[in-house]
Amino acid sequence: MTGIPASAAGGSRAPGVASTPGAPGTAAMTGPKANKRPSGAPTGQAAKGPDAAGSSGSPDGVRPPRGGKLTAAAVNQASVWNVANLLTMLRLVLVPGFVALMLAGGGYDPAWRSLAWAAFAIAMITDLFDGHLARTYNLVTDFGKIADPIADKAIMGAALICLSWLGDLPWWVTGVILGRELGITLLRFLVIRYGVIPASRGGKLKTLTQGVAVGMYVLALTGWLATLRFWVMAAALVLTVVTGLDYVRQAIVLRRRGIAERRAAAEEAER
Repeated sequence: MTGIPASAAGGSRAPGVASTPGAPGTAAMTGPKANKRPSGAPTGQAAKGPDAAGSSGSPDGVRPPRGGKLTAAAVNQASVWNVANLLTMLRLVLVPGFVALMLAGGGYDPAWRSLAWAAFAIAMITDLFDGHLARTYNLVTDFGKIADPIADKAIMGAALICLSWLGDLPWWVTGVILGRELGITLLRFLVIRYGVIPASRGGKLKTLTQGVAVGMYVLALTGWLATLRFWVMAAALVLTVVTGLDYVRQAIVLRRRGIAERRAAAEEAER
């Protein structure tokens, strides 16, 4: 005999050996600590306590790979490169290209103006799709929220300034359209603490009409088409002013409502 209890030796009681109540070997097998051995673990393997399981940082005791947080951060950063943001970046890249094509050949070459129109058309078409894709497929990012309106204003502003610079469009028309766009953008930021001014159907129609009108002016049109583009631009100007005034009205209502709600909340808290 070695004098070592059976449980300490790592094996169960040997066949044919009678167990004696109160003997050390049987006490080790029937005591409370014996139940701490995980099911299916080899006999004699030390059971892992709560401290051992929790030291790895996960419930199942599996230690996460090193650099896991860095990997997760990289995935979040990669999500910026989605199709909606790529379309927005394309519009930003098209702005200097459009200006170069618009002014090439002195600014009056029909071939260069046609290429400039193609760049402008691509920019306007991507403007219709990137926001829809971002909302539909949950691709909304902080970059997109900032870059999308900048890209919209950049391509439209570049087209209007080039047309006025070449004498195809009066400067006051460019001033009205750009002044409205910049003013409404600033107004949205001023009332953002009270809520968001939603885009109206009139605003969307205004954007579409502006795009068609400016596109017709970019092309070197003559005859009745040149007359038609004048009336399309006139309609765009009317929509620009009307929708701008409507946004101002919404901003005033939104601000008054927000102030009233905050005042009511403050009075309720004082009671």
